[in-house]
Amino acid sequence: MDLKEIQNLIKFVAKSGASEVKLETGDVKITIKTGSDEKETTIVQQVPMGNQMPQQMPVQQQQAPVPAQENAPAPAAGEKKTSDEDNSNYVTIKSPIIGTFYRKPSPDKPTFVEVGDSIKEGDVLCVIEAMKLFNEIESEVSGKIVKVLVDDASPVEFDQPLFLVDPS
Repeated sequence: MDLKEIQNLIKFVAKSGASEVKLETGDVKITIKTGSDEKETTIVQQVPMGNQMPQQMPVQQQQAPVPAQENAPAPAAGEKKTSDEDNSNYVTIKSPIIGTFYRKPSPDKPTFVEVGDSIKEGDVLCVIEAMKLFNEIESEVSGKIVKVLVDDASPVEFDQPLFLVDPS
């Protein structure tokens, strides 16, 4: 047997799905073993990795709200007394769902509202994407936008403050 015949035999065995083939012709003995046993081992090794992923996921989920919470207190840290006093006069609009916060209806459109804009009840303030659905968040009060508390395209939690509105 020449090298090309051996290579063709190896390809044939690999395609056939056989785990082992022994061939004896005259004084030549060839044994071809495919890696099917090793593939099963690889699958077994992937199962524990899959079990580790859910354990890591809650850690990532716990870390995701932390930056959002860090963003909210950061302005309050500089003006603690003023922010506490101001917050009592303002209405906080909170997220009704978990998802991704967007200030624009699409990337090429202008934002729904800016700081200083006057809004009335029922005006769309933002969009929150949850499971590939875009939910328009409408204002429940009339007033003036004082502050946007969440960065565009960032994850938000249920009941997380999104906007401060001056109802006067």
